[in-house]
Amino acid sequence: MPQGTTLPSQMPSRFGEGSTPMEPPFNLDAECAVLGACMHRADIIDAVRPILGDDAFYRPAHETIWRALLAQHREDRPTDPIVLTELLRQQGDLQRVGGPAYVSQLANVPYGTGSAEYHAEIVREKADLRRLVTSALRTLQRAQEPSADPEAIRSEAEADVRAERERALASGQGRLSRFATDGWSFVKESGADTEPLWGTREKTVWAPGESLMIVGAPGVGKTTLAHQVIFARLGLQETVLEMPVAPSRRVLYLAMDRPKQIAKAMARRVFPTDEKILRERLVVWEGPLPATLDKEPDLLADLAAAHQADTIVIDSLKDAVSTMVDDSLAVAFHNARMRALRNGVEILELHHQRKATADAPRGQRPNLDQVYGSTWITAGTGSVLFVTGRAGDPAVTLHHLKTPTGEVGPLDVTHDHVRGTTTVDPTKDPAVLLRNAPGGLTARDLATILIGGGDPERADIEKARRHLSRLVDSGLATKADGIAGGVGGGQQARYYASARHLTSVG
Repeated sequence: MPQGTTLPSQMPSRFGEGSTPMEPPFNLDAECAVLGACMHRADIIDAVRPILGDDAFYRPAHETIWRALLAQHREDRPTDPIVLTELLRQQGDLQRVGGPAYVSQLANVPYGTGSAEYHAEIVREKADLRRLVTSALRTLQRAQEPSADPEAIRSEAEADVRAERERALASGQGRLSRFATDGWSFVKESGADTEPLWGTREKTVWAPGESLMIVGAPGVGKTTLAHQVIFARLGLQETVLEMPVAPSRRVLYLAMDRPKQIAKAMARRVFPTDEKILRERLVVWEGPLPATLDKEPDLLADLAAAHQADTIVIDSLKDAVSTMVDDSLAVAFHNARMRALRNGVEILELHHQRKATADAPRGQRPNLDQVYGSTWITAGTGSVLFVTGRAGDPAVTLHHLKTPTGEVGPLDVTHDHVRGTTTVDPTKDPAVLLRNAPGGLTARDLATILIGGGDPERADIEKARRHLSRLVDSGLATKADGIAGGVGGGQQARYYASARHLTSVG
């Protein structure tokens, strides 16, 4: 018997009304009303398509007719029952959906076009319920198998629910406006003007709503640096590398990479007076995650919610993703990162560099290509700090490869491996260097000092010029303009420590 020979007035319209408990939810009246409205007005297809999503119709004949309507509309052809009947005949589907009479009956359904979107919402709601019923039945069947594994079944059920949630968010009335906001709110109310988590507005190391990645070879002090930032977030210190750190409510530390060594390193910074804060505001996850973040993009946000944390530390990335070199998995991890950030969770990531560059000279400036894995791993971060040096060497260099605002450094720093602290080498601080230069400095002079001697490149000089300009803007330096070149040669602009700067440190 053809699937659509009569209209379903005598069939149950709602789950539970005349249907058995295991009968899937559906509303054929609503399905017919939507299809009939689309035949009368082709523009209604654009209105109901984002609401319905995929596979929303319960009756197969209705799904076939809906796809024929979409095909007509895509080619800007009429969708009236006459044209539609001819298309279905050419496709060999006409008798299967109930013949010309059923198509005409759908077009004559006694509902106006004004309610089509409401009817589409009903159709989609029933389709959502059917998917949930299918998932529940699958879980029930798996649980009754002789060799049923509760943990595997639970994981599959959670994955089904997560997939359904994502599918639901990708459809419905809000699909095209879910993340939309007006321009003024985006600029003024999205948090773009908030204070940094670490650093200053002029030199931001870690910006709110953007992840910070600390990269380096094993043994150069990534963990030492990260622990200082964490302890500052917990209120146990105010600054790291002489830059302020904003407080956090609660930190979740994912100690996936050698947790015992992480505990030993952290113990250098812990005192008996810290017990209350560490018990209440620091949660440490020891060992592997339930699933990799590329496979469960919601897991990072779910972990933060479960532990009421507003900061997550991933130590390290290689333990959180199936593989670092696959572009598609890197994009999937970035989705996990963005979902957590959108929920108000700040993220600090520890990562490794490529092995081929592990023994590069300390002062040599690295680049993002030296970060291990797909380029999409770093593309989604807000800030990247790269630590160069040799394993175990207390003196290393920090390079700020990706910056939210002004670049920090390069900074020559020294780790105190006994106390777990890191200090900046004052001999490379542009403010200190300028203060100690009675005759002032040109941008080239400063660049030569910062790179450790030799002939600075143009990029080095420009970076030094920006350092000096910021000192002028902050009132710590003055600038004497240079003279353009001529017969006697030009003269570069020279910068001097201001009277205020000299007095403040005198």
